[in-house]
Order: sequence, then C-alpha cells, then structure tokens
Amino acid sequence: DHGTVIVMETKTGEVKAISNLGMTKDGKYYERLNYAIGESHEPGSTFKLMNMVATLEDKVIDTSAVIDTGKGFWKIYNHRVRDSKHGGYGKISFAKAFEVSSNTAFAQVIHEGYKENPEKYVNRLRSMHLHEELGLPIKGEGIPVLRNPGDKGWSGLSLAQMAYGYEVSMTPLQILTFYNAIANDGEMVKPRMIKEVKEWNRSVLKFEKELINPSICSKETAAKVKQLLKNVVEKKHGTGHGLYSPNFSMAGKTGTAQKNYVSKDPDKLRYISTFAGYFPAENPKYSCIVVIHEPDKSVGYYGADVSGPVFKSVAQKVYATNPLIDEVEMLNAEHRKLNDSYQKYYAEAQKKYNKVPNVKGMSGMDAISILENLGLKVEVRGNGIVKKQSISHGTEIDKVDKIVLDLS
Repeated sequence: DHGTVIVMETKTGEVKAISNLGMTKDGKYYERLNYAIGESHEPGSTFKLMNMVATLEDKVIDTSAVIDTGKGFWKIYNHRVRDSKHGGYGKISFAKAFEVSSNTAFAQVIHEGYKENPEKYVNRLRSMHLHEELGLPIKGEGIPVLRNPGDKGWSGLSLAQMAYGYEVSMTPLQILTFYNAIANDGEMVKPRMIKEVKEWNRSVLKFEKELINPSICSKETAAKVKQLLKNVVEKKHGTGHGLYSPNFSMAGKTGTAQKNYVSKDPDKLRYISTFAGYFPAENPKYSCIVVIHEPDKSVGYYGADVSGPVFKSVAQKVYATNPLIDEVEMLNAEHRKLNDSYQKYYAEAQKKYNKVPNVKGMSGMDAISILENLGLKVEVRGNGIVKKQSISHGTEIDKVDKIVLDLS
C-alpha cells in the first residue's frame, strides 16, 4: 500500500535521503504523504532492540541467560504469544532469542522481569526518549505512544505485548533515531533536515549537530547490542541473514507487525514489514530504515523478505557512490591518475550500464560494490587495490555470470 526509506548520517544526524511512496487504486505510485515523519505505528520486532537495552541496563537479565521458548508459544492469562517458527526454538540464550526474534522469549523476560514494578520498565523506556517527539522543523510529526501503568488501555497483557512491539507506537524516523544512537555507542543525535541557509552564496543560517542525549545507555550495553545486531545479519540463524554479503558489513533488526490483529479472518490480516539498522557494522557511517505497509502476502510479508532486500540495495548504492574509507595519498603517478577517475566509476554505478567497467586500480571494496550493483557475482583474491580482473572491461554484462578480482 505504501512505504518509506530514510538514510541518515550516523555521527551528525544529517538526513541524507527520504523516500515516501503510496500506491493508487490503479497500481501507480506517487509521493502523497510524508510517512517517514508523520505516520506513527506499532514497530513490531524492531522494538526488541529497545527492550534488550532496557533489560541490560536494569540488570533484569544478561544475554547469556537461557530461556525456554517451549513449542513456539507461551500462554499468559487467556492469551497466547507465538513465535513465527512452527514448533518453536526450544531452550535458547537471550542473545539468540534476539537474533531469531523470538516473541515468546521476549514476552517472558519483560513480563516476568517487570510485573512487580511495571513503572520501572516504562521509566527506563522514557529515559531513552521513546515517548518524545523529535521536534523537527517540519509540521505534522507523528506522536509516539508509550502508556504508563494505569493509563487507559493498560492491562495485564501490556508488558508481554510491548515486549515485541505492540501497544507502543513510533514513526519510522523516531525508530531510526534510536537505532542511530546505538550505532553511535549510545549518543542520541537529533535528525537534521537543514544544514545551512544561503542567500547569494552568503551563509545566512547554519544548523549544527544537536544532541538529544549524550548517553542513552552504558558503553557496555551498546557494545553488546551492536554485536547482536551484527549477528542478526551475519549468523545463519539470524532473521536478517538474507542481507549478508562477504564484501561489506551491515547490522540491524527485522520487524513484522500485524496491523489488524483482532481480525480472525486470515485473508483480512495486514502487515507492516520493517528493517532498521546501519552500515558498516564495525564503524557505522549511515543508519537506514525501510518500512513497507501491507506488502503482497503471496510474495512475503516478513521484514526479512520485504524490507531487508531494499535495505541491502540502499546500502550497496551508498557504498558504490560514497567511499567509506579514509582517503590516502597514492605514491606514484599512475595511481594518482587512477584515483582522479574514481568519481567517474561511482557515477557509472548509478547508470544503466550494460558493459563491464574497468575497475583496475580501484580499492577492492569500491570495485565490489560497483560490480555487484551491476548484477555480477564477484570473487575476490587477496586484499587492497584491484590488480587484475578476469573479465575484460567493455564485455557485455548479460554474457557474464561471475568476475574474479585479484587484489594486491
């Protein structure tokens, strides 16, 4: 039905790109509303990151603790919490519960850990600014929902429901701001829409980096959850493993929220598919969120299947057009000449180019990103600068399946 993608620079909070698309009745797409900023919705399993941080900070549990997820469901009162995997995961660590996105594990941990003092749980979430608007210079920001115990709508099921992203509401940009804070080792930066206002090339107004909170959690907690977010993509059991690339690293969390979960008719069920994260995983430069409402269920509706591939595509394009390594001065004239032509290669990656480019002399990471964006399988030998490519430049891409790069 509609969706949004946001890309933000990790350190500064500069919003580099926002795309909002809605579908018309005749199947066409156009930008009708600013979903990224204005639409507040239940985040689903992307909220498990917030819960993981809360439980670690409150010392409710550690990632090594073992939880029995049973046969894929956990009963609380007259309600059943279910896992997406039929038959469940059995006994697993809390770390693995995050990586496989176990609803039953998180519901047990949050309910049992805070049932005697639910105010402590909500206060922890509020200390991380999850109840606050971002205060953007754009009208129409969606209002986050984070109830207090005793508020209308709060019940004995609330802790268990909030454990996997229900009974709370946030906009995509509010969710991304939290993920960006984790990428920043706990430093929460306000998203910046405008960097500078100029008149006749004269600077009239500048907007500097603005902190919401210098530390939403301890460095230790941030390090633990960053490793878990990386595992979601890199470990084979992780829900985001479909995004994995041996050539560049990503970290993040999948999320699938059911929109009309009171409906008992399977045909009327609608979903919100999300992937939120950042890249590179080791030294994050950009954070990104992809949210797609009501995807075609015949194709797939889980965040890993719908939003994950979009996230990976965005990351690949950013890698290809923005070198994510420090610039170094080449030693000889030939390398300096090649370095001067890099921008041409980055521009080529954005075009509908049907021939293999010459990537000799480029860094391996940049060459890989460009070639993969062209649909080629890339095998790499060694590391450093591309010394040799197995397929000559100018060869038509549709005649090539794989290209081998020798680096030195």
